[in-house]
Amino acid sequence: MNKVFSNEITAAHILGNPKYQAICYGGYRTCTRDVVPTVEEIKDDLKILSAMNIKVLRTYNVHHKEIDNLLEAIEQLKKTTPAFEMYVMLGAWIDCKNAWTNQTPIHTEESYRNAVEINRAVELANQYPKIIKIIAVGNEAMVNWATSYYVTPNIILKWVKHLQQLKKQNKLAKNIWITSSDNFASWGGGDSSYHNKDLNALIRAVDYISLHTYPMHDTHYNPTFWGIKSTEVNLSKKQQIEAVMLRSRDYAIQQYKNVAQYVRKLGIKKPIHIGETGWATQCNELYGHNGSKAIDEYKSAMYYKMMREWSNEKKISCFFFEAFDECWKNAANALHSENHFGLFNLNGEAKYALWNLVDKQLFKGLKRNGKPITKTFNGKVNVLLQDVQLPNKLLND
Repeated sequence: MNKVFSNEITAAHILGNPKYQAICYGGYRTCTRDVVPTVEEIKDDLKILSAMNIKVLRTYNVHHKEIDNLLEAIEQLKKTTPAFEMYVMLGAWIDCKNAWTNQTPIHTEESYRNAVEINRAVELANQYPKIIKIIAVGNEAMVNWATSYYVTPNIILKWVKHLQQLKKQNKLAKNIWITSSDNFASWGGGDSSYHNKDLNALIRAVDYISLHTYPMHDTHYNPTFWGIKSTEVNLSKKQQIEAVMLRSRDYAIQQYKNVAQYVRKLGIKKPIHIGETGWATQCNELYGHNGSKAIDEYKSAMYYKMMREWSNEKKISCFFFEAFDECWKNAANALHSENHFGLFNLNGEAKYALWNLVDKQLFKGLKRNGKPITKTFNGKVNVLLQDVQLPNKLLND
């Protein structure tokens, strides 16, 4: 039976619109995903994010109950607060055959779970057409360094075409946008080994490109921009950090431009937005004080501000990774960088990037885990700065 869809706001209206700020969301409070955040806990998170003018959330998979609770929480807030707005970029996780097992991953074949994810994503999109505006097929599912689970582009293409066909058959809202959210290189903006006919067909099939860029990771893997120039050695520490972070921002912008250039070479016109970028605030491994010295709240705040300003100016949606710290990502190492990408920590404290919003009392009366929103470091900048280090490398001018 054909369905009738009514969507007042569409992805075309949201993406690239600075009035609809975007962020990646996961609401887990503990170091295991067995403890799912409740509807009430998620409503607390949504109120906090709404106070920041966040109106679009990105999620990653549909087989955890968290997504059901998130959609229910949004629905409840829309009923009790008519002015409340929140939309979702719904992720459907994609794996290769034998992913996450003790068997060798077969990257040219897919997991049976993929069909389950896609079907559930369609069910949810049809159940919540006024909330879910985008479906993303896979998360970093094509990039070759995702050795545990990556798939070849033809597998992503298969499911994108499937969803586009459902739209034509009126089995999915015609104005829901379909994409895949992946590393910039996977979209043709890096190594030429990714350039192939399946990727080109995928670029034609999606409604827009959602790319990921992480200069923070490349402070270790490709530190061409990460260092102090000889002309900067006599600057103040803050000025040196600002110069380093400007180069980091420009590094991300160049990766975006590289993807845009590849798409243009194909003769394709397609919107391009940032599905993920971020900068962690703690790390005891590659990016911390014993590594590239890239990570702390001060640099993270600077990157957040710079990327928001640039993307808003260029009318590019930027799903910053992420809203809240989640410690399940590496439960074995509490100080692993993946646990500390949030703008808020697990204690409900706003990190330095958001201190100005605390000062403006935007979070007044709001709580997370029963605690009011306060500042990290007790709001003392001098204490925060003690944690900030400069890179050791000297760059050529």
